[in-house]
Amino acid sequence: MNLKRENKMKIGIIGSGKIGGTLGKHWSKAGHKVLFSSRHPNELNDMVRESGKNAKAVSVAEAFEANADVYLLATPFKAINETAEVFAGEYGNKVIIDATNPYPERDGEVAQEVRDNNRNASEYTALKFNTAVTAKAFNTIHHKDLKNRAFDEANPMAVPFAAQDAKSRKVTEQLISDIGFVPLYVGDLGATNAMEVDEKLYGVSTDEQEMRSLLQMS
Repeated sequence: MNLKRENKMKIGIIGSGKIGGTLGKHWSKAGHKVLFSSRHPNELNDMVRESGKNAKAVSVAEAFEANADVYLLATPFKAINETAEVFAGEYGNKVIIDATNPYPERDGEVAQEVRDNNRNASEYTALKFNTAVTAKAFNTIHHKDLKNRAFDEANPMAVPFAAQDAKSRKVTEQLISDIGFVPLYVGDLGATNAMEVDEKLYGVSTDEQEMRSLLQMS
């Protein structure tokens, strides 16, 4: 598999936990400039060291002020509203890749409302970050598979994603491909029901052919 390395991006990681931290390390390895962010960036020094010369740790405010090309949203779902409101002036016309999931037991009332509502979680995020363009990806994959199956040329895993427009689709597709996964486009944000918690693609680790078959099942 030939990884696409020609178009380097600056990526702001908003939420540098298991998913955000792992993705940041992979993207740094692939040659992108990665800004890990936290309310306590000094706690990310080990992560930066493991990621190499393309990574640095910053505050969340500094990540947004850095004018990144794309932002990965990997915070708890309950943080979406505040993040979108506080940094509203900083992410206009940027790509937001939403890797969050609403878990009522962790995220409380806002997560339960979204789970009960006809609007899916990715549409909720897009509504909050309404001056950006939003994609949904990396919310279905187990952390251990994200960590261990990246750059797997022999048996690449598929990663489903959805996108709001052509720009967000192109960027997300490249960032999935760059770390050795196969991007599987499911449609626009309205088509992400299959990627929701406990739905058919959630927690599934498999190749492109089998994932397409799952998508086609009624």
